[in-house]
Amino acid sequence: MAIPDYQTIMLPLLQLAGDGKEHRFRNAVEQLALQFKLTDAEREERVPSGNSPLFNNRVSWACAYLKQAKLLSSKNRGYFHITETGAALLAQRPDCINRALLESYEVFRAARTRHQDQINTQQTTASLEPPSDQTPEDMLASAYQELRKTLEDELLEQVKACSSAFFEQLVIDLLVAMGYGGSRQDAGRALGRSGDGGIDGLIKEDKLGLDVLYLQAKRWEGTVGRPEIQKFSGALQGKHAHKGVFITTSNFTREAEEFAAVINSKIILIDGAYLARLMVDHGVGVVRTGGYELKKIDLDYFEG
Repeated sequence: MAIPDYQTIMLPLLQLAGDGKEHRFRNAVEQLALQFKLTDAEREERVPSGNSPLFNNRVSWACAYLKQAKLLSSKNRGYFHITETGAALLAQRPDCINRALLESYEVFRAARTRHQDQINTQQTTASLEPPSDQTPEDMLASAYQELRKTLEDELLEQVKACSSAFFEQLVIDLLVAMGYGGSRQDAGRALGRSGDGGIDGLIKEDKLGLDVLYLQAKRWEGTVGRPEIQKFSGALQGKHAHKGVFITTSNFTREAEEFAAVINSKIILIDGAYLARLMVDHGVGVVRTGGYELKKIDLDYFEG
């Protein structure tokens, strides 16, 4: 099943604490993962920042909201237990626990009001409150993904509009930023030199030049098919080479991708969308305009 949102987790989490015992948060995450029958892949899925597993993050938010409503409480670090208010709610056998239900508790409303007072008062209340199925971190992640996708689309359009000569320089800058090519000067001399047999140039695979990568870089509009990849593969064999990178501003046909996957030579295909993602990842053609730093409690600090 899909990873449940934090609201779906609330009731099972409160039920888990319904025995009145103190529960360790880490153990609760494992029990809930079994209850929701999450696969290993789903357990390993991380939030966009990569800082924590997505499911663990949502359990944490569910626990935080239940604490704000005083349905759960904590006496010891990393542990929680049910309160009398939480036990009373369970006795009512609710079908689910969500934000709407929590809003019926004055203590929760007061906590949310205090939270809102700390946020820019020029924004409307509607814009401050997250959708019912999203945590604040989910909202931030969604906004980041939307901004990044827009940036990647605009970046690719910019790349398509540049000259072929500039595109060659862009490819050099990207590969050097990724750790290939040794120095920028060495890489610049390598690319664009040969231009024979379907190869546009070569670049060092490492700073010492122990191996080289052969390149095909095309600022194309049309889809790249299997014949172009076959031509590039043949050119690699003519150079007694086994590694190549084919970069295009367009995309590849499925036949081209399948052919590249089964041949002996290792050919990496980079289409326009992938090219834009790599440029953003490695800071090529983009600048940083701002940033947000998310922090959490350092539990180890409070141990001693």
